[in-house]
Amino acid sequence: MDTGDFRNGLSIFYNNDIYTIVEFQHVKPGKGGAFVRSKMKNLRTGATLDRTWNAGEKIEPARLDRKVMQFLYSDGADFNLMDMETFEQVTVDRKLIGDKEKYLKENTEVQVIIFKDEIVQVTSPDFMELIITETDPGFRGDTASGGSKPATLETGAVIRVPFFVNQGDKVRVDTRTDTYLERVK
Repeated sequence: MDTGDFRNGLSIFYNNDIYTIVEFQHVKPGKGGAFVRSKMKNLRTGATLDRTWNAGEKIEPARLDRKVMQFLYSDGADFNLMDMETFEQVTVDRKLIGDKEKYLKENTEVQVIIFKDEIVQVTSPDFMELIITETDPGFRGDTASGGSKPATLETGAVIRVPFFVNQGDKVRVDTRTDTYLERVK
């Protein structure tokens, strides 16, 4: 394939690593040949790379497989996942999950990206419903003040919640931004 086939989300093999194109722009200057500016994200490290390609330059596509797996437990340095179809258990390095591990609890379904039988990325759900295990009690009249207080979730993560949220409440959390969204009934 060549640079004319670029699109957002396309995975390519470049410099012995796997990159996903985050954004790109075809440029046709008045003088000289056309080129493509791209911003790519390394799937293994998460680092971004800006690269300019000549128009028509050949690139090797990376064929990625995506699976839904279930998080079973953590044994310290590794996470244990189960394939939902074959029930095979797989151990992955803690670094693949990154800072989203603070929202994982047993039996959570995660997205796994596989390249040549190697798991290169594990993505937790963007939204989770979790129970608050510890927070200061809410007081009557605090609902209108618009402030917030820290709350510890059942997974150990700490987020800011409105004053009216109490210990034992189930809340929806945006794991991408570490923010409280709403109480769940």
